[in-house]
Amino acid sequence: MSTETTASVSTHILDTSVGRPAEGVAITLTARSGRNAEWVTLGGSATDADGRCKDLPALPEGTTHVRLDFEVEEYFLNKHRSKKQAEAQQDAPRVRDSGAFFPEVAITFAVTPGEHYHVPLLLNPFGYSVYRGS
Repeated sequence: MSTETTASVSTHILDTSVGRPAEGVAITLTARSGRNAEWVTLGGSATDADGRCKDLPALPEGTTHVRLDFEVEEYFLNKHRSKKQAEAQQDAPRVRDSGAFFPEVAITFAVTPGEHYHVPLLLNPFGYSVYRGS
């Protein structure tokens, strides 16, 4: 939860190739306090059955920039193994090894104390989109 001196972050992932939440994607949260400051890993979590990550760590006071690292390769590997999704796609070219062109997605954004930042990731094996949600 954000306070007057800190910001807060939440996220969720929708796999647009199947129109469903992406469950089990590992996410790491890092932050820094200034453009030239070192990145500090605060912790991480994984998406639930609804594609949401509800337990990301709180941001420390003075945070100015946040990075969310989504480890999507394992999600697509598991999806490919369990559902043979790659063969079912209409004329989609096979992606070597992982079933995903982007094995990870890193989103970096600036934050202001007192604000909440919900950052949804729309994901498919060949691309992604991200935006500031509400």
